[in-house]
Amino acid sequence: MLTSEERQIYRRHLQLPEIGEAGQLRLKNARVLVVGAGGLGCPILQYLAAAGVGTLGIADADTVDRSNLQRQILYGPADLGQPKAEAAARAVKRINPLVHTEVFRCRATLGNVRELVSKYDVVVDGSDNFPTRYLLNDACVSFNRPLISGAIYKFEGQVSVFNYQGGPTYRCLFPQPPSSAEAPNCDATGVLGVLPGLVGMAQATEALKVVLGIGEVLSGRLWLFDALTFQTRTLKFARQPEQAAINLTNANPQDYADLCAVGVTSISVAELQQQLESDFPPFLLDVREAHEYAAGHLPGATLLPLSNLDKGVAAVPKQHPVVVYCRSGSRSAQAVERLQTQYGFANLLNLDGGFLAWQEALNVANAPHSPA
Repeated sequence: MLTSEERQIYRRHLQLPEIGEAGQLRLKNARVLVVGAGGLGCPILQYLAAAGVGTLGIADADTVDRSNLQRQILYGPADLGQPKAEAAARAVKRINPLVHTEVFRCRATLGNVRELVSKYDVVVDGSDNFPTRYLLNDACVSFNRPLISGAIYKFEGQVSVFNYQGGPTYRCLFPQPPSSAEAPNCDATGVLGVLPGLVGMAQATEALKVVLGIGEVLSGRLWLFDALTFQTRTLKFARQPEQAAINLTNANPQDYADLCAVGVTSISVAELQQQLESDFPPFLLDVREAHEYAAGHLPGATLLPLSNLDKGVAAVPKQHPVVVYCRSGSRSAQAVERLQTQYGFANLLNLDGGFLAWQEALNVANAPHSPA
């Protein structure tokens, strides 16, 4: 039974015949995993918590960065540098202290996805990369869990529900992962700040419908939204038996690999610092955009945005060690892969963690130390 406090909090739900006390109890007993506590994950968590979902799992390995605040509305300046999963859990508690949170400071990987997904009734994908989307899909197929998926790009968003009551899976709609050159990167192109709010709320809506068993769930339908025109479209797609049968046991593990880092060798910040102090420091190549470079860059780095890589490749030396970096390591890995496969470079290293890791190392080094 609901407590008197719960009846007060959820009164507007209880007044809906489609929900009522029985529906609110289903929400209270539900366990929902949200993978990614970024642009999509923030509104998903906010509204699922407010709705009274009893247990929310939050999986994210990232920390709060200043550039996140434009769209990741659970965080503020006081959260900078804090693990997103933990900061999001604190925000959930402020919204609804009755909700229990389970925090996972990690990415979903082939090594942990079984344990993550099997513990929950519903999985909501707020990630921003294709390997995670395929991994979550295959895990949900393995454990027969519905997957609420969302994606954003610049001014456009999409939402669908996969593996719901025998419906199509993510692979039925997108059978093959894109190549690194085809995969869009919001970190490089930007995104309208309100867009993940709109898309994340749509995902939260579908999650509530799935838990409550009400309405027409977006299974076999892809909802598309264009923020510039405010037009929406819904595309229908069918279950493909061969694709729907793919799960963690029979999928190609390469689908879960970092598509931006096939054959890429990395270098740590500590290793780079040592090399920069040597007699033969490496050539530093910054593949971020010009505005990012202007806001801060490694000393002496040459700017060559990934979007203009082919035009400026002649400026990259082939006979001298080159360390390539971006914000967090994803775009630079794409650049390294492209330079290796298309232009024959064999002297490239990708900075693990990118400029964020470099800044973090500097902050630690410059932090005041307690007296002995």
